[in-house]
This record gives sequence, structure tokens and C-alpha cells, in this order.
Amino acid sequence: MKLSKVEGGKSPAHLHRTLTLEMVRVTERAAIAAAEWRGKGNEMAADDAAVAAMKTELDRVAISGRIVIGEGDEFECDTLFIGQPVGVGEGPEVDIAVDPLEGVTLCAKNQPDSLVVLAMAERGGLLNVARNVYMHKIAIGAEYPPDTVNIEWSATENVTALARAKGVPVSEITAIVLDRPRHAGLLEELRLAGVSVKLLSDGDIAGVIHAVNTEDTGVDIYLGSGGAPEGVLAAAALRCIGGQMQGKLILDTPDKRAKARDMGITDPHRVYDVTDLASGDVLFSATGITDGSLVEGVKLRRHWVETSTVVMRSWSQTTRWIKARHAR
Repeated sequence: MKLSKVEGGKSPAHLHRTLTLEMVRVTERAAIAAAEWRGKGNEMAADDAAVAAMKTELDRVAISGRIVIGEGDEFECDTLFIGQPVGVGEGPEVDIAVDPLEGVTLCAKNQPDSLVVLAMAERGGLLNVARNVYMHKIAIGAEYPPDTVNIEWSATENVTALARAKGVPVSEITAIVLDRPRHAGLLEELRLAGVSVKLLSDGDIAGVIHAVNTEDTGVDIYLGSGGAPEGVLAAAALRCIGGQMQGKLILDTPDKRAKARDMGITDPHRVYDVTDLASGDVLFSATGITDGSLVEGVKLRRHWVETSTVVMRSWSQTTRWIKARHAR
């Protein structure tokens, strides 16, 4: 993975670097729990196992944390709800965004790219969005000028501009898009333009990361809509590895607009960039449940369990891949 200079970091950093390893322990534990349900067709059981393991491990970390992106509101779920305090209650005040099981269907079907994802930032550093809100997203690598693409443009305009900036014909651009009925028009437009499209069945956090690492993945651009919480988590990763992203919330009902106002979002039409979504010192950790292009999945052996994690930090712009063996 190519590392790029990231704007918006703070110095000195407020999050101690030992928290990086603590985050890895949290995502590892949740991935191991979910892996017990891998391929068994029970999405709810897999998700519940990951959530419970993540909460237990988070409460062992020396932080005064609060969940800003979680499983839902307090009355919608039992734990990891928005506003819930986590950690031992002493230590740095941090905001935490979690996706205990990114790609729940992928896990249930034992298909690639199911992950456990967690981001941590200084208090106020992560955009607070509801679980049921979607977001239009566009992402490209950091090597292009900042005005190369725009979320307000058509897909054709964006891929044409990107091809021009890259110095290749549009036919050599590859876009990554979630495979959803709502994207039928987008897919038709991209294919008419001559773009190669890679479809994601689930897991658009990994999709955004792939789009900014073209050299490794062959993907040039992420386009389409997906969960807003996943957009914030993806932005947290991009703060650490570089890359450009814009997001625009889809607040298409009065209830969603009212909820957004309650969560501090005053402009429903605002276009967010990476630093609007995740600011300050940011940590990001993702552990594989199933094998994927980002990290390998959990390996369940007779006497031990193996995990693979990628962990990042925005302030130092450091990315580490951690393989661990845990006694069963």
C-alpha cells in the first residue's frame, strides 16, 4: 500500500501510540468471535458475537471513550449504541466509530472481504451520523490535483476528468461500485463511457481503500452510495494512508433530516471531504474475518487461531500489518 502525505494532522499528537496496539486487540477479538459463525448462514449470530466481543475488549482499554458511530441508537440495540461510554473511564477522551461486522452477508456466506473495523479519534474528531443514513461517495488517489473530481458532477464527467489527469483513455479507467439495484443507472452510464467496472457485493470501506491504492489494486475510482457510517470509517483510513474522498449525506425523509439536526448536522446539502469526516489524530484498525484483498481472514487451527490486521495512524502516517497467533 502506497503511503501519501496527509493534510490536517495535529502535532503534538494527543493519542498515545500504545492505543494502536490496544485497537488491534479489540478488532482481533471481534473477528475471532465472528469467525466461529463464518459460512453458517446466520448473519445475526455472527454480528451479535462480534458486537459482544468488541464491547468486552473495548472496556479493557485505558480510555474515556464514547461511541459516535455504532449499532444504532440506545433504544435500538443493547450495546455499542451511539453515545455509550466505553473503556475503563480513565485516560484520553476519544470518540469511536465501529463496524463490528463489515460485510455481514459475506461472513455468513464465507465470501471475501468481511472485516471488523474500528476508528478512534480525539473527542469531536469523527462526524456523528445515524446508522440508517446513506451517503453519496467518490474517492480517488492522493496523486491527483484536489479538484480532479467532484461529487456534484455526473459519473461520465468524473471518469473523463480522471482519465485526463491520469493521461490515459477512459477505457483504461476502472471504477469500483457496490452491486445494488439503486446503482443500475450508474453502471449503465459507466459502461457506456467505456469504463471497466468492478462490482462489490458488500464492504464499501474496503472498496474506498482499494480506490485510493490504484498501484496495488488496479482500481482508479470509487463511485456510488453506501452507508454513511462506513463513509466516516473509510475517511478515517484515508486520513492515515492518503487519498481523496467526498461524501454527501442522503437525508431523503423528514425523520432523517430531523435526526441529522439532533446530531449537529445543520446543512443537509453539505459536501464533506476527508478532514470534515475524520479530523485530528485518527487511528484505524481492520481485522479480516474472511480472506480478502486488504487482509487475510481468521485461521482456526486445532490449538491456536491466527489473525491478520492492518492498523494505521494519521499523525505518523504509519501503516502496519500485524499477524498474530492466539492460543485457543
